[in-house]
Parts: sequence; C-alpha cells; structure tokens
Amino acid sequence: MKKVITPIAITAADSNSRTITGRIVTFEETGNASIGKVQFAKNSIEATPVLLNLEHDRTRRIGKTLSIESNDKGIDATFKIAETTAGNDALVEAAEGLRDGFSVEVYFDEYETLKDGTVRILKGEMTGVALTSEPAIRSARVESVAATEGETEISDSTIEPEAQPTEGEDEVEDTVKDASTAETVEAAQSVTAAAKPAVGGWTSKPRLEFTAAKYLENTVRASMGDENARQYVAAADDTTDNAGLVPTRQLTEVINGLANTTRSNIDAISRGVLPDAGMSFEIPKITTMPTVAATSEAGTPSETDQAAAFVTVNVAKYAGQQTFSVELLDRTSPLFFNELLTNMAAAYAKATDTAVNAALISGATADGTTIATYPTAAELLGFVSRGAASVYAGTQGFARNLIANTSQWANLMTLNDSGRPIYNASQPSNAGGVVRPDSIRGNVAGLDLYVTANTAATADADGSMLIVNPAAYTWYESPTYRLRADVIASGQVSVMVYGYGAIATKIGAGAFKFNKA
Repeated sequence: MKKVITPIAITAADSNSRTITGRIVTFEETGNASIGKVQFAKNSIEATPVLLNLEHDRTRRIGKTLSIESNDKGIDATFKIAETTAGNDALVEAAEGLRDGFSVEVYFDEYETLKDGTVRILKGEMTGVALTSEPAIRSARVESVAATEGETEISDSTIEPEAQPTEGEDEVEDTVKDASTAETVEAAQSVTAAAKPAVGGWTSKPRLEFTAAKYLENTVRASMGDENARQYVAAADDTTDNAGLVPTRQLTEVINGLANTTRSNIDAISRGVLPDAGMSFEIPKITTMPTVAATSEAGTPSETDQAAAFVTVNVAKYAGQQTFSVELLDRTSPLFFNELLTNMAAAYAKATDTAVNAALISGATADGTTIATYPTAAELLGFVSRGAASVYAGTQGFARNLIANTSQWANLMTLNDSGRPIYNASQPSNAGGVVRPDSIRGNVAGLDLYVTANTAATADADGSMLIVNPAAYTWYESPTYRLRADVIASGQVSVMVYGYGAIATKIGAGAFKFNKA
C-alpha cells in the first residue's frame, strides 16, 4: 500500500490556519480492527461533522471538522486543530509523518460477513475520527497540514455529544444485524450496554522502543513537562535497570497450531436461525400419513387420519471467559487482544462443532455389518451402499455427505478401485480425480466428504465415519456476543465470548454410522 507523504512541514510559527486534511476512510478496502478484517461498503457512511481525537482516546480532543465530503472512493475531511499543547504536537507529528493516519469511529446497524471472515459494513453512523500512527484502513492517511487562512468553520452546534461509559458498567458487544445489538469493532474504547455499539479503527499502540538514544530524548522532554515522555521514562525504568540498551525484538507473527474456526460437522448438515426467545422450541413433525389405495367402483376410499407430533429442541449456551490485568491491556500490542478474541472464537467453533458431531453419532443408525478399523476399498464401497439405502428408506431423502475423522481420512486417501482413487479432491472430466492431502473437502464414492478434527469419537471408534442426509438435521444458532466487565477492585478486565445453539434431530434415521468390528 502506497503511503501519502505530508506535503507541508508545520511548526508553531507558521501554523496560522492549523488544519489537517486527508482521507478518513476508503470504501471497499479491507483493514484490521479489534475483531479482525473490516471493510466499508460504498456510501455506507454519511459524511457528518465529528470531533478529532488522539488514538481513539475520547478524553484527548484535539480538533473538529472544518469541511467533510463523501465521494465514490471514500470520505475526505479537513480538521481545525485546537491551540493546545496536544494540538501543537499533533500538527508537528502529522507534518513529519510520525502520526499521520486517520481511523474513523462508526456505529453500524447493517453488515455482512464475507467468506474470508471480513466484516463488510453496509450502513453506519460516523461518530468520531482519530489521528493515529497506524490506521485501520491503510490508505486513510493525512494528505496535508495546511497553513492558509479563510476557511469557514462548522459550528459546534452541529456536532452531537457522544455518550461516555461510566465507571464499573458492563460493556456488551454482539454480532447481530439490527440497530439494538450491532457488532462492536472499536479498538481502544467500547460503549455501554445502553448505547449503540461502534466500530473504530485499529489503534497502533505498539510495544515501546527502548533504546539509549530514545531514553535520553524522552528524559529531556519529560523534564520540560511532556506527559507522554514522562510515561515513556516511567515504563522504561520499570522494564529494566539498563533501559533496553540491547532490546529484544518481538515479531507481530503469532504461532498457533492448536485451533481453527472450521466446523465440518455443522457444514455437513442444514442450518437455521435460532428463535429469539426460550431455552427450547418445538418443530411439528408428521407421524402418520394419510393413505391412498385401489378402490372398487362405488367402494369406500381408504381413510387414515394424518397425525403430527412436536419435536422438542433444547437450546444450549456455549461460553468462554478470559481475565487479564489492565497493565497487559494498556502496555502491550493490540495484537494481544486480537489474538485473544480470535482464539476464543476458535474455541467456540470447536465446542459447537463437537456437540453436533456427538448428536449425529448418538442418533445415527449403526451399520449392521461390522468392518475392520480402517476398511479396504471394497469394504468402504459396501459401507456407502448400505448407508445410502438405509438413509433413503428412513427419510425418503438422499444421503449426500460423508463425515470422517482425520484417521479415517488418512485411510481414504490410500484407497483405490482398480487404480482409480475412491477419494477425489477434484474431479476432472472423465477421470478418476487426484488425491490431495491438503484438501479436507472432496468426493468419496459419490458423497461429499467433510473431514473433521472436532469429533466425540476416538480415532477408530464407532461413528468415526457418518453418512448423512443433511435435511434430517439442522443446527440453529444465534449470533455470538462479547461481554466485557472491568473489575475496579483488582484492576482486571474480564472478557466473555458466548452464543446459543441447538441441534435438531428431525429424522433419526438420517445418519448411518460406521460400526467397527
């Protein structure tokens, strides 16, 4: 991404108009925020007057909108900077490229989630802009720091005051698509349960660079009353007796081989939206069909009353919590919070997917023919044929998917029928396909393969392979939510990620499971 260079250098002597101009948001460009990737759709935000703050700290106001306009590419704005110490510093930092990024703060009501997990905001309300050293959208940069006169300021009366969270209140964030419970993406500050949630850019907050030269510079600035420099020196003194003369570099790369957000079991069945109330719900199910039979002339027609019952589906809550110190939140990289939420989302995915796998195994019809732990090609084809017939007989619908754990997957890749692989990761025209160990999706004897590591069964147990009619099972799920609470007494922050889900076994004969000999 090309960085826009600030064209005019500013000092306290020539900053007559005290303005900063640039793009505050770019449409259709992906950026990183506290929940991950975020993108603003074209014209998703209305250009309205807002206040400018430093690094999303709403207690550090440095300016207000002088002009703002929206175009096809994004929103451009000019801000009048206050004649304060912080305002003077901001002008210099923007001019010298030290703090030359913009991050827009938006309340949003409508969004969609793209295949790669990017949250694409469709409609939002802009509530503020931050001058940052690392914006959420890479192209949201300061373009110029002007020193001209004659601009007309927008009156303070056009700017609505923002609701601030009160001390000790719980802060609630969620991922639904309506105004009352919209997703929160704000990096440095969230809103109270009574306010609409917001989206704000990624604030950089990197680890402090402790070097001898930097330490000396900030010691001098601190003696002259610079608060930022004083905090730097305090942090350096607390870190080591010889303030980072030989610093240890830490990369932003995070190694994680423990989890991902793949939910193969849920993907292999149908999906539904969870009802908005209650910890259980009912689905009507036909239990007796009316009958039709050959009838003689003037004879009495066949008559059987249709009957129905209700399938009760129980709703379960899936939740996880992390508690950490405010020091860890304040004095470390934002990458920590991002990675924490990513891993909690992965743990949520694993818990829900494993629950669905257990329900499928529990309700499945066991194969009447036992097979060796890892079947041969002929045994596997027999298992598929028996399963397809059983599912069709029990549901009047077709078996379409095969769920296998990783051990069975490893065996599937070795099997062939007269030289043609049974497992096809791809299906070229008029060919047997190829075997690819990097694909957890493929085709086995005409069934779509879903490989899962989230299984309730051991590697070689009954149910390690399942043949499924996806219409016979439905996973109902709410959006996921995040609850944050500050524990004032201990100086800690608790974050909980939770959601509600229910697996409905609509037709028990809709799954057919492997029966180990």
